[in-house]
Amino acid sequence: MAVQLSTGARNARLDQIETTAGTAATLEIWTGTMPANCGTTDSGTKLVTMALPSDYMNAASGGTKTKLGTWSGTGITAGTAGYFRLKPTAPTGTNAVAQGTITATAGGGDMTLDNVVIASAQVVTVNTFTLTDGNA
Repeated sequence: MAVQLSTGARNARLDQIETTAGTAATLEIWTGTMPANCGTTDSGTKLVTMALPSDYMNAASGGTKTKLGTWSGTGITAGTAGYFRLKPTAPTGTNAVAQGTITATAGGGDMTLDNVVIASAQVVTVNTFTLTDGNA
């Protein structure tokens, strides 16, 4: 039988992600395939580094946590977005707190952008980002 967690426990676990990343976290968007895990070195070409607002996610509710406010940044080089990494205020090496896939809106990625084909100096906006905790 699988372990099940209450909604309160799932919400607490999700809220800890923002606490761990800190109030000055960054979102990086990369080309290529996502690394094997959050402790693995970045791969691909970095397309965007976004400084997130000091409170960048809504409080978890119902076992999900969504982005808060506007997340946008400027392309630093050209390429097609493949994955993102959420990094803490003071990252240790290249470790990420969370990572996932990126697609255009309605494309089924963990995060969606207004445009996944990024040009240098282009403004890039995250349309949606939702974390859903398992073990319901």
